Amino acid sequence: MTTTAPVWDEEVAAAVTRLTAAAENEYYNPYQTFDWPDSIPDGALWMSQELITVHGTEAAAELTHEQYLALSKWESINFYSLNVHGIRELMQEVVRRIHAPGYEIPTPFFHHFLGEENEHMWFFAEFCLRYGGKLFPDRSMAFPGERQSPMLDNFTVFSRILIFEQIVDHFNSRMAADTALPETIRAINRVHHQDESRHIAFGAQLVRALWERLLDAGDEQEITGARRYIEKYIAASVNQLYSVDAYRDAGIPDPFGFRARVMADPARRTAHEAIASRTNAFYRRIGVLLP
Repeated sequence: MTTTAPVWDEEVAAAVTRLTAAAENEYYNPYQTFDWPDSIPDGALWMSQELITVHGTEAAAELTHEQYLALSKWESINFYSLNVHGIRELMQEVVRRIHAPGYEIPTPFFHHFLGEENEHMWFFAEFCLRYGGKLFPDRSMAFPGERQSPMLDNFTVFSRILIFEQIVDHFNSRMAADTALPETIRAINRVHHQDESRHIAFGAQLVRALWERLLDAGDEQEITGARRYIEKYIAASVNQLYSVDAYRDAGIPDPFGFRARVMADPARRTAHEAIASRTNAFYRRIGVLLP
């Protein structure tokens, strides 16, 4: 009889040992880490220019300088709000599995993962509330899949976590290094990037092992469903970066129409490839996405 409990190999066990030790050695107190100035300087960019959704588009020429700066602010607020909502969702999934049968090997790292993600959620929300006065609402749509076995459900859950973290880290690593940004913005991105490097390494090992388990089970319908799910989820994750709320708060008329035009601009295809390049490369390497 085939078991549906996860089966972890030596690579997963080694990653748990290594990354748990790293989390303990690199622990910091986030509540004492950041200097929170009273405000972000007027006229400052809040997001790296190449990461703003109008970058390279014809629509960018329609914006005044003031609207462009406002858009960088509100897209920054949108990005951190997405982090808050995404972290909340992924923590719920990990909590369901911590110390559950079949998760004895990854559970030691789950504890560090949950602690660090809770702290990330705090400092992203703190930034939004201090400097934006609000969090943007969670506008992600339910992402229904086909009826899934527990095996496929585990694969899609940890894939959602990994995809979320890889896309976020694309932004974190660039904003942490961007000297055009205020230090407060660079700092929260820098700290998050440092922690996420461990989380991504851990998640990649889990997803790889779960994919190999699906292949071993040999259910072609589930394998095809997994591939289709990953393609759709990557696209949906990128699309969340285009926020009607951010366009509206930046003073852009017809924010829904503006969003549609920006997303349809051919220049955004290159941007999407860059944002998802690490994710696409990983899923091609393990054989989920086909060349």
